[in-house]
Amino acid sequence: MRSLQHFPSSAIQRRLSQFNIHDKLTRPSSCLPLRAQKSGITEGSGKVSDLKISEQEVGMYQNEVVESQGIRIRRRPPTGPPLHYVGPFEFRLQNEGNTPRNILEEIVWHKDKEVAQMKERKPLYTLKKALDNVPPAKDFIGALRSAHQRTGLPGLIAEVKKASPSRGILREDFNPVEIAQAYEKGGAACLSVLTDDKYFKGSYENLQAIREAGVKCPLLLKEFIVEAWQIYYGRSKGADAVLLIASVLPDLDIKYMIKICKILKMATLVEVHDEREMDRVLAIEGVELIGINNRNLETFEVDLGITKKLLEGERGELIRQKDILVVGESGLFTPEDIAFVQEAGVKAVLVGESLIKQSDPGKAISSLFGRDISE
Repeated sequence: MRSLQHFPSSAIQRRLSQFNIHDKLTRPSSCLPLRAQKSGITEGSGKVSDLKISEQEVGMYQNEVVESQGIRIRRRPPTGPPLHYVGPFEFRLQNEGNTPRNILEEIVWHKDKEVAQMKERKPLYTLKKALDNVPPAKDFIGALRSAHQRTGLPGLIAEVKKASPSRGILREDFNPVEIAQAYEKGGAACLSVLTDDKYFKGSYENLQAIREAGVKCPLLLKEFIVEAWQIYYGRSKGADAVLLIASVLPDLDIKYMIKICKILKMATLVEVHDEREMDRVLAIEGVELIGINNRNLETFEVDLGITKKLLEGERGELIRQKDILVVGESGLFTPEDIAFVQEAGVKAVLVGESLIKQSDPGKAISSLFGRDISE
């Protein structure tokens, strides 16, 4: 790889400026990110043209991008050729070896291979055809705001999750449809459905089954997104919203995926964990829903103080100015926990473990909030 010293920052910025995406994706198709060009994604009647930037050129920018955005999670093992393009930048950094440095990186590496295999079985054009028969997406953000206004408490996104890497199996008698129905009856505004199989024992089939069972709550695709293809696939299975993790995705990926979701009428929950990630996400146009994960996905340690810290001062003021709805995630087990994050500025919460482990997940909602929120 040639040194970045030959490419001053201003030159890099000019080169990267080709990839800015405006509200309607109105730039010439040759300026769309590599993922769009490689996948053949089109917008309106426009057709994506041939790549205008080589893989070698992409590699020249990756180190500066990673360093500037503070992204620690490598997209795939650093040695060997990539299986496919996953975005504007290839993450192949030279380091000590091909061993994942934490559980999140391990999950992302596995997901990268998994998605490549799934794309071969279900190319993007087949998903686009399938979308013709999918009912319109439900208003995920509207449902959360409505629940907050109705109850005076944070709107609940209840998570349908069988297992986690840190806790193992959470519920042996796992019936996703019955659990989803109990959540809805108990007052959940929206549902989050884990679709990762290897680490969370979930599936896209669970998502589809819940949607086809007549559950009215909007559904969040809870997946480790590394490729826009996953968004299309989730929408084909009935997802109304998608999770994007800032510690995994560079800014250009997040911008691009938000545009894709807007085209599909889906919401995007952009998840952050620290100040740097929050600042990155607040600078991205079109962000309406931010999730603050109190769990460090690299170590799985939980600290509710993360939410309060990220919503203090200028950041909190900017969030209010932009009317961004903030979701508190992880470590929420009691009414006191809910009150703590609400006082910090949260208007919605995403809760899984403390609900799914109870014999009656619906009644567990009342215990979590300290009262019945179903009416």
